[in-house]
Amino acid sequence: MKIDIHTHIIPERLPRWSEKFGYGGFIHLDHYKPCCARMMKDDEFFREIQSNCWDPQVRIDECREARVDVQVLSTIPVLFYYWAKPEHCYDTSRFFNDHIADVVKRYPRRFIGLGTVPMHHAELAVKELERCSKLGLAGIEIGTNVNDNNLNEPQFFPIYEAAQDLDMAIFVHPWNMMGARQMPKYWLPWLVGMPAETSRAICSLIFGGVFERFPKLRFAFAHGGGSFPATIGRIEQGYKVRPDLTAIDNNVNPREYLGHFWVDSLTHDITMLRYIMDLLGEDKICLGSDYPFPLGERIPGSEIATMDLPRKTKDRLYYKNALEWLKLDKKHFI
Repeated sequence: MKIDIHTHIIPERLPRWSEKFGYGGFIHLDHYKPCCARMMKDDEFFREIQSNCWDPQVRIDECREARVDVQVLSTIPVLFYYWAKPEHCYDTSRFFNDHIADVVKRYPRRFIGLGTVPMHHAELAVKELERCSKLGLAGIEIGTNVNDNNLNEPQFFPIYEAAQDLDMAIFVHPWNMMGARQMPKYWLPWLVGMPAETSRAICSLIFGGVFERFPKLRFAFAHGGGSFPATIGRIEQGYKVRPDLTAIDNNVNPREYLGHFWVDSLTHDITMLRYIMDLLGEDKICLGSDYPFPLGERIPGSEIATMDLPRKTKDRLYYKNALEWLKLDKKHFI
């Protein structure tokens, strides 16, 4: 069995939010030819996508070819809309969550859903988080920052508390990449900014004491934890030599949190995959592909398949760790 925790989906038809709300910046789809659409931010081209991004049956067919049994669905990060007015982000979040919940309801053995919430307004976020739970979604996906605010800010604590109380998982995905304006060429925001964003999120949660305050929260991070695993030595050294700057909100060594959270397997490098297994524990790595985008793994789990690992370890990576992170039972998907 294989469960891919890192896949993205979008509804085939999107409202013209800019017309409804009276200001721009929202995404709409230009279905300019069959099975293909342009994601447009107002009149600006953002990305071209195929029908596998919105059609569940196409996804199921491609999963069957790739031998993936279950996908965890989350919205595309550009659709978080944290920059919008809170009440409008609340409306768009409800729209995307209803869509994901409907797909899961129609194909309950093929898909698991994660919601999105207006992180910049705690009251509305908690309200929608509670609704996500009622819709049957297993958790939420959030960005690595919220309008440049790090994830340790107290304004997010009510959301974390609600997620912990509702026993819902949290998947952290990079967006709004740091330094994007300073490095626009060569796709560097995706190649450099994304990994750094994930490390930013993990470090903020550690140094900000969020893991201490909410010990039962189940966080997972995209892209193998980004640059965090490769720089944990530097992070720990900073904690040791400058506690006056690093340990002001939490005096626990960052290394103590290794094994406290999950990451996906999307490293694009077997040596790195082995390293994060050793660093975080083989029970904290979940199969993740970033389907259906080009920076993802074309055949989910192909790197794991080539590794000389015991069957029980591969089963952990393929699906058991995902079930533990999501607190779900395999019987539901058989």
